[in-house]
Amino acid sequence: MISNERKPEDIDISVQTQYLQEQSDPENNRYVFAYTIGIENRGEKPVKLISRHWIITDDNERVEEVRGTGVVGQQPMIEPGQVFHYTSGAVLTTGFGTMQGSYEMLREDGEKFAAPVPAFLLSRPLTVH
Repeated sequence: MISNERKPEDIDISVQTQYLQEQSDPENNRYVFAYTIGIENRGEKPVKLISRHWIITDDNERVEEVRGTGVVGQQPMIEPGQVFHYTSGAVLTTGFGTMQGSYEMLREDGEKFAAPVPAFLLSRPLTVH
């Protein structure tokens, strides 16, 4: 069972996104984005990232859910005060979309809890003609 009793401020999640123009092909509705996540443990005990759950929504309201063990092939142990960073990507059929989700975390005492990731924007840079 996953508990949500852990204070949200114990895990701080930051996100940076980037549109990858060189990998995208707008004429064929392929838009590639990279995102870098920082997961900071502000608690007093180590936590292990067990799994991820993403909800990816494109500009046509098409929703894709992604669940998996760990992130980028890892299940990192994040010590108090430590920040774990990783970069991954998403491919959309539109130039805009959002991602949101959560990480399942495990404390040393066996307690599992969800660390929510608020929605963030995947967007091509706007151009002015």
